[in-house]
Amino acid sequence: MDRMILKRMVFFGYHGVIPEENRLGQKYIVDLDLRLDLSRAAASDDVEDTVNYAEVHALVKGIVEGPAVKLIETLAGNIASALLGTYTSIHEATVSVTKPNPPFDITFDGVTVELRRTREMAGNAVPAED
Repeated sequence: MDRMILKRMVFFGYHGVIPEENRLGQKYIVDLDLRLDLSRAAASDDVEDTVNYAEVHALVKGIVEGPAVKLIETLAGNIASALLGTYTSIHEATVSVTKPNPPFDITFDGVTVELRRTREMAGNAVPAED
């Protein structure tokens, strides 16, 4: 299976458990690792034969900058579900969401949640097996 990787997409959202996060907002970083067959696109040189990464970016942007959720786990799950629901050519999606500045009185580079989801024969997004 081929891979399309989108690295360090940066968005501004209002997610979090603490009310100040919902009011002030903060930066979120999203990484995607999409598994799909890219052989047709590689041979045709036609964007219609692949997943358009500009459209993927717009989809993710709409979710991260859209309605607030409490957990970055939920945010990552929403992104994975939207990707698998929108693009039938994606067989597996690994979504990482990083909150680089969580509101804690500690020093570290942030917290990241990574979810991996795969398409079942019925078309539902389910956790991938290791």
